[in-house]
Amino acid sequence: MTGDRSLDAAYFDGIFASTDDPWSLARSDYEAAKFAHTIRVLDDRRYATALEVGCAHGVLTDRVAPLCRDLLAIDIAAAAVAAARRRCAAHPQVRFRRMAFPGETPPGAAFDLVLLSEVAYYWSDADLATAASWLTGHVAPGGTVLLVHYTGETDYPQTGDGATDMLRALLGDAISVAHAERAEWYRLDRWTRR
Repeated sequence: MTGDRSLDAAYFDGIFASTDDPWSLARSDYEAAKFAHTIRVLDDRRYATALEVGCAHGVLTDRVAPLCRDLLAIDIAAAAVAAARRRCAAHPQVRFRRMAFPGETPPGAAFDLVLLSEVAYYWSDADLATAASWLTGHVAPGGTVLLVHYTGETDYPQTGDGATDMLRALLGDAISVAHAERAEWYRLDRWTRR
């Protein structure tokens, strides 16, 4: 695929209709290690307002929730949102919405944390530009944008490296790189809003 068109709700609804854990997020040792790494990188502070884009069925949401006073978790697939809501029922500070970000965005004030884990490579070039514009206006000064993306070959509109690098370039001077590292199969980037 090329970066001309984002993957849509029908694509993800189909994935979640065929299995309750399409990427083995709840059962994979690799995913568990990646989520633990993500939490270690975030665990230097607590977040008043947070947004998780692409929450799937809430495995990472469940791990991030204790770091947040208010966490909005969104996903494009209705089945994913329903499963995430069930998984995170013990976290009253977590809210869920079905939303096709970045075409649909949450209203309200700026976020202290925006988590983009395994989502940006599903977006077209135009949607990456839309996401960058939204992030510039909706991440609080000093706030965190955390990206975690698989770096192997995909058939998605972008690669993990391509999507992350393009988003970084589009954000320009609006953010600074606070942390960047590569593991065997993924990269983790933490940016700070200037």
